[in-house]
Amino acid sequence: MSSPAAETGADGAPEPIPDYPSTGRSFESERRVELGDCDPSGRARLDAVARWLQDVAYEDVTDAGMRSEGVWVVRRLRLRVEGFPGFGEPIALRTACSAFGRLVAERRTDVSAPRSGARIAAVALWVHLDPETRLPARLGEEFDRIYAPSAAGRRARSGLHHDAEAPAGAVTREWFFRRADLDLAGHVNNASYWAIAEELLGDASLERLDAEIEFRDGIGAGAARVAVAGGSVRVLDVAGSTLAASIELGVPGSAAPA
Repeated sequence: MSSPAAETGADGAPEPIPDYPSTGRSFESERRVELGDCDPSGRARLDAVARWLQDVAYEDVTDAGMRSEGVWVVRRLRLRVEGFPGFGEPIALRTACSAFGRLVAERRTDVSAPRSGARIAAVALWVHLDPETRLPARLGEEFDRIYAPSAAGRRARSGLHHDAEAPAGAVTREWFFRRADLDLAGHVNNASYWAIAEELLGDASLERLDAEIEFRDGIGAGAARVAVAGGSVRVLDVAGSTLAASIELGVPGSAAPA
């Protein structure tokens, strides 16, 4: 799929983000939009939002006593933004498992800012890895006990949606990932890829956004290539041989950003 950003149904329209689970475990946390989270207009950046999401997911797993049971990596993340929180604004996050399979789990997270009314709905696919081999590992009985009630029988689909090839007519730009962009595994952290989206969106005055990112391979610090065609983005290593991530950007009710 090259566009729109979200998974599509039979009629080509984006499938709705699943409702937040109404039963089972739900974890809540609070934050404030800080200086390092904002663009020059004071709007929270997409990379800051992605960082909040991965942090609250880790907090949930830790609170549930599952931190030592495995390692989790993000495979796909979709964001539906209805207003961005601004600098200094308190925000509330709630997160829950909304589906799972043998090796993967889907996580629904809501970000809300009561003062401004900003809301962000996120759905992410996380892959469970063995902490020693770093290979995909089956979810165990303890995971079922803690998280199955909120999933309510929904099965997570692990397939990727985006076309691996760069869209026809894509323009290639240079990019550089810093050492500060790396995670514990030595790969570019998933939140850092959203900085590319911020660069493409520029100083656009955004109120709503529907965007999805998929991760295919890890790359390290250094030069990279970004192929862009409308709202379709492919991030590759400097040689162009490894597709690290794909991003689909779309603004509801308007054309994709150039």
